[in-house]
Amino acid sequence: MNSLAKIPNQDPQLNSSRVVLDRILEATREAVIVVDQDMRIAACNDKATEAFSSETKPVGRRLTELIRDLSLHQAFVNAIRDSKPSELRLELNTRERPRFDVHVAHVRIDGRDHGIGFFYDITKIEHLESVRQEFLSNISHELRTPLTSILAFVETLENGALEDTENNLRFLGVIRRNAERMSSLIADILELSMIESGKASVDKRPIDLRSSIDDIYASLAAKAAIREVTLVNNVENGRLVYADPVRFEQMLVNLIDNAIKFNRIGGSVTLTSETAGNYDVVSVIDTGEGIVAEHLGRIFERFYRIDRARSREMGGTGLGLAIVKHLALLHGGEVTVNSELSVGTTFRIELPSK
Repeated sequence: MNSLAKIPNQDPQLNSSRVVLDRILEATREAVIVVDQDMRIAACNDKATEAFSSETKPVGRRLTELIRDLSLHQAFVNAIRDSKPSELRLELNTRERPRFDVHVAHVRIDGRDHGIGFFYDITKIEHLESVRQEFLSNISHELRTPLTSILAFVETLENGALEDTENNLRFLGVIRRNAERMSSLIADILELSMIESGKASVDKRPIDLRSSIDDIYASLAAKAAIREVTLVNNVENGRLVYADPVRFEQMLVNLIDNAIKFNRIGGSVTLTSETAGNYDVVSVIDTGEGIVAEHLGRIFERFYRIDRARSREMGGTGLGLAIVKHLALLHGGEVTVNSELSVGTTFRIELPSK
């Protein structure tokens, strides 16, 4: 911890005030900087050193050497000269671009006027707020699209199409599909919310992997046939994985369904398995167009879509991969992705062997 430069003084009260300040600086979780009348840093705590000067201790340096911000400099001037407190927002011009709410006030130490600044790091809070706003925007859009379609076709039926025997069943079919899309979206939101809140649990059991994949392939065979996608099970007989049967099937269904939807016509989806250290690895390999590298880092985010137009055309809620990621973590494992343009994409589910 950096503390006030010790100025010879026989006044025990002043010495005591320096000790108290040092202890306050040491105990404070936020970054704290004390500036003297020469606008030099008289004291700071370790949090401030870490945030603003990781290489050298800042005591004795000018404030502008540490943080180049005119508003901050003026706030300390106002505090020292006029005892005027200030509130401001600070964003550092670094790669991480950390942001702080800053409170600057007057403090008298050793009979001299100083300014003291408390820096509250709000970087994570603002990021979470940004994620929340993006989520609300996405969910509003995803619900509005099918709802608009439902309302339009209901109005059409009410205005006479109900008696149109050639089209009324088709209109009802559109309404049903859009209602199912909304229901699926809400179910996925509730599922993801339950997992993220820690309320979901897993009951791990040995699962016959080849048999489980065959069952999933059977349920998705009709979708695969429409796109002429061949489903290949290369898992050997007797291979076991330890997972919650329902959750594990949920992960595989999401990945295989995506691999079918975004494959090329006449392509294939292949499942393989291997053991890597203490983990069982199940790979879902498709022969689609592949994913551009810049998208790979965000592909497991909620509602993140590489091609929004095509994703809506193919169906889906935009939450499938996020659910897969969280379920893998819930098992103590991980899911990763590798892709090569014009070759295909491989998703790997890694689960603890026991």
